[in-house]
Amino acid sequence: MTSMNQNKSNSVTLISGSPNVMSSSRRIGALVLDKLSERKFETNIIDLSTLDSEALLGRKDDADVSLALEKVNEARIIVITSPIYRATYTGLLKVFFDLMPQAGLADKICVPVATGGGNMHQLAVDHGLRPLVASLEGLTVANAVFATSNDLDDNKPSDELSFKLNTLVQEIENIL
Repeated sequence: MTSMNQNKSNSVTLISGSPNVMSSSRRIGALVLDKLSERKFETNIIDLSTLDSEALLGRKDDADVSLALEKVNEARIIVITSPIYRATYTGLLKVFFDLMPQAGLADKICVPVATGGGNMHQLAVDHGLRPLVASLEGLTVANAVFATSNDLDDNKPSDELSFKLNTLVQEIENIL
């Protein structure tokens, strides 16, 4: 049996499920990418809000949506970001993941990153994002990241968020 190290490149793809390209969840995901690119990982960003909605709903073919799915397929690590609305991840994230085949995240290390208006939304990571990844046979890291708007000021993470991000990157390095 081949190990993950031998059959996947060191690439990371961020999937931003926010309807806002400059959302807190996407910016925190970008901080994760920055830390991993410092460690020589290739990085890609997929902003679902910029993709054709009819194609995301599976109603038509679209080259950009196909390319996004290909980037996910080729990546070793998937950073999945979403604001939490109504106690779960966004519909954009849901429709994109619905386009993936049953084992679309098999052998991939998946990093859930979520933001919410308060800590009461933190359980959405464990009750929403982790099961979403598991349904596509992905493996989630133990140290998922949840943050509130207080954790990110002018793209500068709070001390608590910095600690979470450093712990997360250390976990990824230990897995690899």
